[in-house]
Amino acid sequence: MHTPFRLISVSAAALLFTGCATVNFDQTLNEARQNSQGFVPDTLELRQTDAQRRASAKRSEQLLSQPLSMSDAVQLALANSPALQSLLAQSWDDMANINQSGRLANPLLTFERTQLLNEVELNRSLSIGLLDLLTLPRRLGMARNQLAQANIQLSANVVDRVAEARQAWVRAVAAQQTAQYAEQVNRAAQASAELAKRMQQVGNFNKLQRARQHVFYADAIAQLALTRHAALAAREELVRQLGLDDAQTAMLKLPDRLPDLPDQPRDASELGATAMEQRLDVRQAKVQLEGAGKAQGLTLLGTLANMELGVRRDTVTDTSSGTSADRNGYALAIRLPVFDWGGDQRAAMNAQTLAAAYHYESVIRAAAPQLRTSYSAYRTSYDLARHYRDEIVPLRKAMAEENVLRYNGMLIGVFELLAETREQITSVMSAINAQQQFWLADAGLSTALLGKPQTQITP
Repeated sequence: MHTPFRLISVSAAALLFTGCATVNFDQTLNEARQNSQGFVPDTLELRQTDAQRRASAKRSEQLLSQPLSMSDAVQLALANSPALQSLLAQSWDDMANINQSGRLANPLLTFERTQLLNEVELNRSLSIGLLDLLTLPRRLGMARNQLAQANIQLSANVVDRVAEARQAWVRAVAAQQTAQYAEQVNRAAQASAELAKRMQQVGNFNKLQRARQHVFYADAIAQLALTRHAALAAREELVRQLGLDDAQTAMLKLPDRLPDLPDQPRDASELGATAMEQRLDVRQAKVQLEGAGKAQGLTLLGTLANMELGVRRDTVTDTSSGTSADRNGYALAIRLPVFDWGGDQRAAMNAQTLAAAYHYESVIRAAAPQLRTSYSAYRTSYDLARHYRDEIVPLRKAMAEENVLRYNGMLIGVFELLAETREQITSVMSAINAQQQFWLADAGLSTALLGKPQTQITP
C-alpha cells in the first residue's frame, strides 16, 4: 500500500522540480554572443518591454545622426531590425517547447459515482505514467541536448544576420562610390563629345572622328544609369537588412568611401585544428550524435512497454442505514505489445543514430576544405586590392600628371588628355571593386571560421 503512494510523492516532487526549470533566454543570448567569438556585439538583446524599445529607438537615432560605419551598421541592425527580433522570439519559443518536452505529464484525477438500489459508491483515483516517471532523467537529458542544439543554431542565425548586415553595408558604400566616379567619367565623355562636335563644325574633325568620341559618351550614359540603379538597389538592401522605416531611411547617411585595407592580412594559423573544433556546425553535429544515442535508448524502452500506476479510494454508502465504508488500493495498467513490438521504430532509431554518426564525420571532413577556400578568397582579394592601391592607381595618377604637363607643353591634344582622365577614373573604379571584394571576403572568412550548422534540431 505504501509503495504507490511513495511513487506518487516522488512524481509530485519531480513535477515541482522540473516546473521550475524554465528557459532563461537572456542567458541564452549571452551564450550565443560567446559562441560567436566576438563577431556579434554585446548589445544583442530581445526587446520585451517599452523601456527596452525606447532605448533601442534612441540608440538607432544616435547611430543615424552621423555617417554610418560598418560597425555602426551592425549595431543598428541589432537595435532596430524587427526581423532579427522575430528570429530571437521564435528561438525562444522553440527552446521553451523543447524544455516542455522534458517534463512529466500532469497526473490524471478520475472521479466516479455509481448507485445500485440503496448503495451509493464514490470512486476516486489518481494515476501517472509510470514509464514517464522512470524515464524522466533520460528525457531531461534529451531536452538539454536539444536545447544545446537550439542554442548553437541561434548563434549561427545571429552570425548570419550580422554578416549580411556587414556585406550589405560594403555593397552600398562601394556602389555609391562607384556611381560617383561614373559621374566623372560621364562628364569627361560629355566634354569630349561636345568638343568633337564643335571641331567638326569648324572643319577640324571628320565624321568618323566625331563618332568615336560620341560613342564613348553614349556608353558612359548607359554605364551611369546602371551604376545609379546599382547604388539605389544596394542602399535599399541595406535599408532592408537594418529594418529602417521611411523616416529612418531619410536620415541614413553613408561614408564617401570604403575603409582602408588593414596593414596586414589575417594569418593562416587561424585555420588550425582549434578553429575547426570551435565551428558551430562541428559542435552541433557532435551534439546531434550524442542526442541520437540518448533517444535510441529511450525509444527502445518505450516500444517494449507502456505502464500507468494509480492509487484508488472508494467510498460505499448504504443510504438506508446511513453507514459508509472506504476502500483503498492501487491499479497498474500495462499496454501489451501484442500487435506492435516496435521493431520498425527501433530500426528507425538505429538508422538515425547511424546517420548522425556519418553526418558528424562528413561535417568534420567538409570543414577544412571550406576554411581553406574561404581563406584563399580572402587572401587573393586582399593581395589584389593592395596591388591596385600600391601599383595600378599610383601609376595611373603619375601618367595623368605627366600628360597634363605634356598638354601644357602642347605635346598632346585635349582629346588625349581626356582619354587619359577616363582611363584613370576606370582604374579607380576597378580598385573600388577590388576593395569591395576584400571586405566581402573578410566577412565570409569570419563566418566560415564560425561555421553554419543545419537548421533542423534532431531528438
